[in-house]
Amino acid sequence: MLPDSPLMIKVPGKLMIAGEFAVLEEYQKLVVMAVDRFVFATIKESRENRLSLETFNLNDMEWHYESNAVRINTNDKRVQFVEEAMTTVYTYLKENNITPGPFHLSIRSELDDASGRKYGLGSSAAVVTSVVAAILQRFLLKKPSDSLIFRLAAISHVKTQGSGSGADVAASSYGGFLQYASFQADWLRSAYFEAESISELVNREWPYFHVQPIKLPEDLYMCVGWTGMPASTQQLVQKISRLKTAQPPLYKQFLSNSEKAVSIFLNGINQESPSLVIDGTKKNRQALAEVGSHAGVEIETPALKTLCDLAEDYGGAGKPSGAGGGDCGIAFLPSREKAEKLTKAWEQAGIKPLNIVTSQTGAIEI
Repeated sequence: MLPDSPLMIKVPGKLMIAGEFAVLEEYQKLVVMAVDRFVFATIKESRENRLSLETFNLNDMEWHYESNAVRINTNDKRVQFVEEAMTTVYTYLKENNITPGPFHLSIRSELDDASGRKYGLGSSAAVVTSVVAAILQRFLLKKPSDSLIFRLAAISHVKTQGSGSGADVAASSYGGFLQYASFQADWLRSAYFEAESISELVNREWPYFHVQPIKLPEDLYMCVGWTGMPASTQQLVQKISRLKTAQPPLYKQFLSNSEKAVSIFLNGINQESPSLVIDGTKKNRQALAEVGSHAGVEIETPALKTLCDLAEDYGGAGKPSGAGGGDCGIAFLPSREKAEKLTKAWEQAGIKPLNIVTSQTGAIEI
C-alpha cells in the first residue's frame, strides 16, 4: 500500500442472541452474533487532521491531540464516542513510540435503514471499533490482532458510556457467532484509572472476560424480524438494575433462569442439536419476560410477543434480541420451509423480516 493511498476498514454490527441483562454480572454467559451490516472507516494522509462523520452530516471537522487527549472542533455531542476512541488509540500508539502524521478519518454507517430508522444493530460500538481498527491498521508496523482492537475499543467505549457488557464491541472486533462473558464495566473503569498506561491495561489479564467462537447446528434456521419501534437499551438496563437493589431474590432468580437457558442453548451448539437450541431460546424468552414483569418494564412488547408466538406456531422459538422493548426479535426454526413460512406470517402481522446473516469476520481491511 502506498503511504498516501486511502485505507478502508469495515466493521460488522451485532445482534444479541441469548443471555441479555444477565451478562452484566460476573461470569454470566451470553451469545452474540456479528451481522452483515457494517460501519466503514476510511483513513488517508492529510495536510491537517480532519474528521468526517457522514451519518451525522458532520464533515471535515478539525481535530488535534494535546495533553494526552483528542479534541474535535465541534459542539456536537455525538462525536464523544469517536473522540474518546481516537484518544485511546492515539495514546496507545504514542506509548509504543509511534507518532501518527496528520490524517483524515471518515466514518459511514449502514447499520440503520435508508430513512435513518434504527434496527438495534449496535452502532456506537461498531463506530468505536472502526475508529480503533482504522488508526491501528494505518500506523502499527504489523496487522493489529482482534484482541488488541477489542480491548482498546472496549476501554474507550466504557470510558464514554460508563457501562455496558462489551458484547457489541466483541462482535464488531472478532466477528462470527460468539460465546461471551463480560469484563465487567466497573472492573475495567477501576483498572483503567489504576493502570500506569493503556499498554499495561491492554496486556494484563482481564479476569472476568471470555470470548469463544461457536457455530449454529447446520439443520437450524435463524430469522430476524424488526418490530418497527426503536428501544432505549440504557433505560431498560437501568430499570432492570433497580430490581437488583429493590428485590434481590427476584433478581437472583432471573440470573439462575437465564444461566439455565443459555446453558441449554450452548449445549445445543456443542451437541449440534437444533431442538436444544430451540428449547434454550424458549426458556430465555420466559426468563426475560418474567424479569421484565417483576421490574415493571415491557421487554416483550405486543409486537415482539407476536413475533415469538408465531415462531412457536411453526415449531421453533423466538425471543427479543438485546434489551427488548422494541427493535429486533430473533427466531430459530427446524427447517428452511418453516423459516420461510414464518417470515411470511411476520410480514402479514406487520413485522419486517430482515435479510441478515452472520459476518464471519470482525474488523477487516477492504
